[in-house]
Amino acid sequence: MLKIGVLGAGHLGKIHLKILQDLTDQYELVGFHDPDVMKAEDAESKFGVRNYDDVQSLIDAVDVIDIVTPTLNHFDCSKSAIENAKHIFVEKPITNSVEEADELLKIIQSSGCKLQVGHVERFNPAFVASKSYIFNPMFIECHRLSPFQPRGTDVSVVLDLMIHDLDIILSLVNSPVKNIHASGVTVISDNPDIANARIEFENGCVANLTASRISMKTMRKSRFFQDNGYISVDFGENEVEVFQLADESAQSTFEIELNDNKKQFNYIQPKIKASNAIQEELISFANAIKTNSNTEVDINDGAKALKLAHQILDKIEQ
Repeated sequence: MLKIGVLGAGHLGKIHLKILQDLTDQYELVGFHDPDVMKAEDAESKFGVRNYDDVQSLIDAVDVIDIVTPTLNHFDCSKSAIENAKHIFVEKPITNSVEEADELLKIIQSSGCKLQVGHVERFNPAFVASKSYIFNPMFIECHRLSPFQPRGTDVSVVLDLMIHDLDIILSLVNSPVKNIHASGVTVISDNPDIANARIEFENGCVANLTASRISMKTMRKSRFFQDNGYISVDFGENEVEVFQLADESAQSTFEIELNDNKKQFNYIQPKIKASNAIQEELISFANAIKTNSNTEVDINDGAKALKLAHQILDKIEQ
């Protein structure tokens, strides 16, 4: 049984604590640490687990550290855990800066420790159901909008929200980035709250992303266009729609006629297996440790998404 401790008992930290408490076949939840006395006392009373006085004492007591602190602390917490030979699950973004991510990569390479980054949308049941239909997308459109929440404003909307879609896109498009156009607006916080980015890849694929954390409604939706049709993935509503060019043997759902040329299309709604994405990513991490296999979202994935996010931020600043 893997002994695990959680660093951070804020909104997301409490979610992790609750899930880890239920994953008794994977982990033994030893305790947590949060320097905020009110948050710590609240979590201790809710979950009945020990609040350790400092980071080091919790690291010493466990095999795995789950880092759910503000982004600014990710590097220091991860470095301390690796130096003590502990496996790490760290929430996205992996670190605050690209330089920190590069340094973390150097530290972990010779450590033998496993690291997984919490890009949770990889485990979203809608995305999981859509993956077998997506191949070589040439145009991608993503909208990730949410009402304003004070938490997360220590970083820009690019690192807070858009980075989810950047990771998804990088996992699907096997091509270097060729060009980036981006713009952003600071409205409420000290960092951009609305951003748009157009990413051009060397293989010709183009991705257009919009993220906002001051919207009236919530939206987490992406569409992937490719030669045989397109796939719509609603990460929030757990829905997938596939419009696919039918082959000669398939029974088409509808037909489109253009200049005496008829095309047969299938409309598919894949079955989606209900699941908790955070629970699934934590189970995946436990399995990677136990079987000594690669983590689903490793340090290189986290670093690539972070670097692309910072390239977008550089364009916004320009």
